[in-house]
Amino acid sequence: MWRTPPTLQRAPDLTLTTLQGKTLNLASLRGRPVLVNFWSTSCPGCIREMPQLVQLYGEFAAQGLEVIGIAMAYDPPNQVVALSEIRRIPYPVALDINSEAARAFGGVQVTPTLFLITPDGRIAHYQTGELDMHAVRGMVAGMLTRADSGAHRYSIN
Repeated sequence: MWRTPPTLQRAPDLTLTTLQGKTLNLASLRGRPVLVNFWSTSCPGCIREMPQLVQLYGEFAAQGLEVIGIAMAYDPPNQVVALSEIRRIPYPVALDINSEAARAFGGVQVTPTLFLITPDGRIAHYQTGELDMHAVRGMVAGMLTRADSGAHRYSIN
């Protein structure tokens, strides 16, 4: 179920390290929609939705969408790396070894949990449970269309 987070209004200023050792700062992604996906290698729903996220990323990355996968702290890093390679995940994946990202996003404990962040850094929606691809695609397409047309400018509150 998609809903607006009750307590977390803006994306946290969070710096992550990807599996490739690159630093990724959420604030540096302002100006484009970002989908943050908390997942686990032991979560069947997470595994089922990976192909959909890969497809969404392939469809909208060139237009500005960023997808970031964040593996939960309890996930063994070697399993995260192996699954990311097996599934050929093209978007950045980070380990949340100390649960800093989960805490920064309001204490994420359940996987999958997804956050959709607007180009101005607001958290528009979040979802626990499996992905509703039709809803996600519509929201992302809407954000990208508004950004391309200049018809709506996102404001920073």
